[in-house]
Amino acid sequence: MRILVVEDELKVASFIKKGLQEEAYAVDVANDGAEGLSLIEMNVYDAVILDLMLPKRNGIEVMQEIRSRKLNVPVIMLTARDTLADKVMGLDAGADDYLTKPFAFQELLARLRSLLRRGKAEITMLKAADLTLDPATRRVKRGEQELSLTAKEFSLLEYMMRNVNKPLSRTTLSEHVWDINFDRMTNVVDVYINFLRNKVDKDFDKKLIHTVRGVGYVLKG
Repeated sequence: MRILVVEDELKVASFIKKGLQEEAYAVDVANDGAEGLSLIEMNVYDAVILDLMLPKRNGIEVMQEIRSRKLNVPVIMLTARDTLADKVMGLDAGADDYLTKPFAFQELLARLRSLLRRGKAEITMLKAADLTLDPATRRVKRGEQELSLTAKEFSLLEYMMRNVNKPLSRTTLSEHVWDINFDRMTNVVDVYINFLRNKVDKDFDKKLIHTVRGVGYVLKG
C-alpha cells in the first residue's frame, strides 16, 4: 500500500514515514500543500495523511481540491489545534478522520488501518486458493504451513491478494509497493516476485503466482 504524507514539520514527517515503512507501507512525503497536490496528480495513493497548517496551500485547500477532483482516497487530517471548529472544518472539507498533535504513532496506525479496511469493504482476511493473509496480525499461511515473509514481500503479496486474478503490470506493482524514489529501470519487482514464489509456490503442486507475458504478474485464486 502506498501512502502520501503531506507535512511541513520535517521531524514529524520523518517520524511518520519511518514508522509506516517499518509496517511495510510505501511512503511519499510532500512538505507543502502545492507539492502534495502535484504528487496526487501524478500518482495513485491508498491513503493520504494531511497536515492542516501547510505553506503554499493549506490542508483545507488541499482537501477541497482532492474532493473536487472526485478522488475517493481516504484522508486523515493532522493538526496542532484542538478546537471543535477546526475539526468540523476539516471533516466538512472531506477528511475521513482527524488526529490532534502530538499523537501516538500506534493510534495513527490504527486509524489508518481502519480507513483502509473501510475502503476495501471491511475485508479482514485475504484468501486465494489455500493461501491466506491476515493484514491485522500479518500472518500468512499456505494450507496449514505458516510462511515467513519480509516486510516488502508481505506488502507485495498483500497487494496481489487484494487484486486476485487481476493481471498487474510491473509499473502498477512498483507504484503501490515502493515509494516515489523507486527506480523503474531496475528488476527489483521481478526479484521480489521470485522471492515470493520460493515461499508461496515452491513446495506446493498448485502454483498461484503466474507471469502474464507482456504485462506482468497475476495471483490466481
